[in-house]
Amino acid sequence: MIFLDAAATTPVRREVLEAMWPYLTGEFGNPSSHHSLGDAAASALAGARAAAAKALGCRPGEVIFTSGGTEADNLAVKGIALARRAADPGLDRVVISAVEHPAVEESARYLERVHGFAVDVVPVDAFGRVTEEALAAVLGPETALVSIMYANNEVGTVQPVARLAALARARGIPFHTDAVQAAGWLPLDTAALGVDALSISGHKLGAPKGNGALFVKGRIRLEPVIHGGGQERGRRSGTENVAGAVALATALTLARTSRPESAARIAALRDDFIRAVLAEVPGAVLTGHPSQRLPSVASFCFPGTSGESVLLELERQGVICSSGSACAAGSDEPSPVLRAMGIDAEVAQTAVRFSFDSTITPAQLHEAAAAVRTAVGSVRALGQR
Repeated sequence: MIFLDAAATTPVRREVLEAMWPYLTGEFGNPSSHHSLGDAAASALAGARAAAAKALGCRPGEVIFTSGGTEADNLAVKGIALARRAADPGLDRVVISAVEHPAVEESARYLERVHGFAVDVVPVDAFGRVTEEALAAVLGPETALVSIMYANNEVGTVQPVARLAALARARGIPFHTDAVQAAGWLPLDTAALGVDALSISGHKLGAPKGNGALFVKGRIRLEPVIHGGGQERGRRSGTENVAGAVALATALTLARTSRPESAARIAALRDDFIRAVLAEVPGAVLTGHPSQRLPSVASFCFPGTSGESVLLELERQGVICSSGSACAAGSDEPSPVLRAMGIDAEVAQTAVRFSFDSTITPAQLHEAAAAVRTAVGSVRALGQR
């Protein structure tokens, strides 16, 4: 099997398993308990928070551990917007881009539906990028929050986050970015990016599913989404997942160390793969920005096919990939991301995404490109019968 669906999830790294194992076994204490087992758990949690903060370029107290990227996005969008409006009732608008992950978009729609916020959607260009001009056009004195993703989970396009955040900052508006796909591939220094909040998820970079984190700058007010015992400085109640926090911090540290070399190597392999597919598959269309894209993502439309049929044929040949977001469960609608980029609905339904982890080899991608040629040809031939 050649696994080319790393944007959906990645295998757990051995170093991560070894780091978290003690907190799944002998060191099982609750970090809120005041005895030796609890103290050991609290110490491990503090160490994980410090390591995550180092990777994110922030203070440990600005890191909130969550159950994953979806919860982190929910807490950022709902928590910041609600806290801002509580302080100033005139702040009743949130800004998102047209290509956000459902965790951000649905959080914004919840604020609209339940709390009466207005949602301003920034359009993107044909490559899926938000321009500074487009963002500036929707910012106003009522804007409570801007949330624009760092890198797109379907087409891999990277947004100019530092410039967009600077626009919001000049107007005193907090800026959140969903960095779930960017983690492990792009710099995560929150100070350099100029963001006020940033979400990540462990299972995208070699940790198990079920852990994530939200950076929130210390001066930003945050209304909790989960209420209870007041853990995480009252911002996210619930007994902390110590093993998960250790796993996430370990994965972040490993990624920070290896990222420059790994990203450059994988980007070169990605470019070779893109060239091969475009050369060998008639009519293939690359989606997303041709250069400002994640090192790990190559996404295409194959007009004259069904994306799902191509996926099935590729799996039969031993290549595992995706038709888009793994979070669009059960949907057979054309991708909203591709539609926002101006791609026709019929063509959008032919989309296939290939995403790589750091272990992929040139030989595997050469074999995968040949499989794509065969799979697309087979599906088109069947469609003509």
